[in-house]
This record gives sequence, structure tokens and C-alpha cells, in this order.
Amino acid sequence: MAVLPPERVLDAVAGLARPATPGLRWTAREQWHVTLRFLGAVDDAGPVVEALQGVAAGETAAPVEASLGPAVGRFGNRVLHVPVSGLDALAARVVEASAGCGRPPEGRGFAGHLTLARVAHDARVDLGPLAGGRVSERWTVAAVCLVESHLGPAGPRYEVLERFAVSPPS
Repeated sequence: MAVLPPERVLDAVAGLARPATPGLRWTAREQWHVTLRFLGAVDDAGPVVEALQGVAAGETAAPVEASLGPAVGRFGNRVLHVPVSGLDALAARVVEASAGCGRPPEGRGFAGHLTLARVAHDARVDLGPLAGGRVSERWTVAAVCLVESHLGPAGPRYEVLERFAVSPPS
């Protein structure tokens, strides 16, 4: 389950430097999203769709605001990313609503981010010089998307199966 940033946010990310670096695979624009919860393989999407209807629109309160940036960061020596804040409560709602679906929720805390690049398994790349690029955008989250990933040689391709309008909790 993921949040898809709007085009203007993706444009800002696309403006970041992406130098050719041996052993580093940059993600493509169509792969950029913020994962709220990873389910793993699910045979039947029906229970997931039903669970996510619990976070659907219908209530009135403040909108969910996401903030991208302020700079490119890294997770250890393997992943280059841009942090995304403001989605913690929404991610918690999604995890709670979908607790009985797919893999059990991960035990670590939510760290909203958009993945820019991954280091190949057998490569060593110093991500330090690639981190720090400035990028900053804000947007109102319109929907949570149920996304299916299709693995391939060029990396995963993501297909949106369902969209659920966002509403704050009561």
C-alpha cells in the first residue's frame, strides 16, 4: 500500500542529479512512491480492498499533508532516498486496518521515503557524495493505493489495483 506523489513533486525529484555510478541502479519515475505497508505476495486482493475501505473518505477533518525532503539521504550503504514526513498517522491507520492481510506488519517504525537508487548486491558504492542534494515539496495526499509489483530485469513495475480516498481518523 502506497502514496503516489503528484506530478509536480515527481518533477522536483526528477531534477535531482543522477550520475552514472557503477554498481548503483537508479529507480525510474514510474517507480517513485511512498510505501505505507508492504504485504508481500497476496493470492486474493479482496480482503485487502475491504480492509482499506476503512481508511476511505467520508469523514471530515484536516487533510493529510506530506513533505518531501529537505535533502537526499541514505539507508546505510545500500539505499539512496528522499525522506517523506507527515504520513506516520496514515501509515499507522493502514497497518491497523490491514493487520490480517499479507505478511505480518514489519516490527520497525515507519520511515516514509521515496527510493532513488539501490546498490547492487555484489557492489560497493560510497553513497556519501550522492546524499545531500536539496529537494523540498509539500502536497495534500489524495489517496492510498493498493499496488502490485511485477519483478523484472529492469527492476519492479508497479500496477495500481485500487485507489482509496484519504480521510483523517475520527
